Amino acid sequence: MNKEPSNDGKDYLGECFASQRDSSGYKFASADLDRSYNYLLPALEKILSRHCKPVACRKIFEVGFGNGSLANVLASWGYEITGIDPSVEGVSHAMRSYPNLDLHVGSVYDNLPAQYGRFPIVISIEVVEHLYFPRKFASALYELLEEGGTAIVSTPYHGYWKNLAMSVTGKLDGHFTALWDHGHIKFWSMKTLRYLLDEAGFRKIEFLRVGRIPVLAKSMIAIACK
Repeated sequence: MNKEPSNDGKDYLGECFASQRDSSGYKFASADLDRSYNYLLPALEKILSRHCKPVACRKIFEVGFGNGSLANVLASWGYEITGIDPSVEGVSHAMRSYPNLDLHVGSVYDNLPAQYGRFPIVISIEVVEHLYFPRKFASALYELLEEGGTAIVSTPYHGYWKNLAMSVTGKLDGHFTALWDHGHIKFWSMKTLRYLLDEAGFRKIEFLRVGRIPVLAKSMIAIACK
C-alpha cells in the first residue's frame, strides 16, 4: 500500500530520500579502473590543469567515488581527495585497496557541507544517471563548492544521432537495460544536464564530449562554475 503524504509533505519526502539513497547493494568486482577511464582520464587531467592551477586549489571532493579507483589516480596526480559513496561494497574495496584516502560511506542526500566543509573543486563521474533525485544531487554539488569553485560532472552522452545509431544497430536493449540493479535510470542530453545545473545556480556551463567522435560520444563532461 502506498503511503499518503502528510499535509506539508515533509515526512513523505524525507522517507523518499531515505529509501532512494540506499544504493548500498551496488556491486564492484574489484578496486580497479574500468574501461571508461581510458577516455575519461585524459579529459579530466586537461580540465583540472585548466581549473586547478593554484596550490590552494589542490583539494577535491568526489561525489560517488565508486570503488575508489579514480580517487587513487587523482591522489597520484597530487590532489588531496575527500569523497563519499553509498555502496558498501565499493567503500569496502576502496578502503582495503587505498587505505590512505579520505573516503566515506555517504550520499548526496546527506548534509555534506556540514560534515566535510566546502571545496574549490567537486567532481562526480558517471553518477547522476543512477540517481532518483538529480535536483538534490545538483544542489549538493553547488553547496559543496566554495564561491568561484568548479563542478565537473560526467554522464553517458545521449543525442539524436547516437540514439539513432544504437537503434539501427540493435543496441538499445543493452544500453537502456532494465536488468541492472542500481543501474542507469536517467538518460541525459547536453540540454537537460545544462538545465539541471543552471537551475541549481551554476554558471559558465561548458561541455566536452569524450570517447568516439562527438556525435557518437560515449560520455559528456560538464564543467560548471559557482
